Amino acid sequence: MNVAFFLLPKQEVMIVSEDATLRQTLERMERYRYTAVPVISETGEYKSTVTEGDILWYLKSHPELNFDQLHRVSLCDVPLRMNNLAVRIDANMEDLISLAKTQNFVPVVDDMNRFIGIVRRSDIIDYCEKLLLPFGSNEKQLKRGN
Repeated sequence: MNVAFFLLPKQEVMIVSEDATLRQTLERMERYRYTAVPVISETGEYKSTVTEGDILWYLKSHPELNFDQLHRVSLCDVPLRMNNLAVRIDANMEDLISLAKTQNFVPVVDDMNRFIGIVRRSDIIDYCEKLLLPFGSNEKQLKRGN
């Protein structure tokens, strides 16, 4: 199986640029209802992933900030607690699955580290379920005596 089979292309992924403000990031996350989003450089390279938790911890440690001031804070000022690793498009499935165990999505990059999309953990699980479902269905029928 190839990583590209699971790829949600960049055009369909909500991303933020590394020079975004905290307010822009929060508003985009709210609009799209995402709890984590890839951060991309001006040249299209994958830099990191920012999570709601990262933002909440930052706000907790800066009680002097209110929402109206968040346009003054750069996203690059927010410490990121998790390091969501990316895979290259030519990575093997073992690498992809290994990362998907601990990340909700796995960023995918080309050989120049340019962001090309993500693989969602839920898509991998759905695929595995389809592979196992016929076996599971037959097993249930045998147990019922059908």
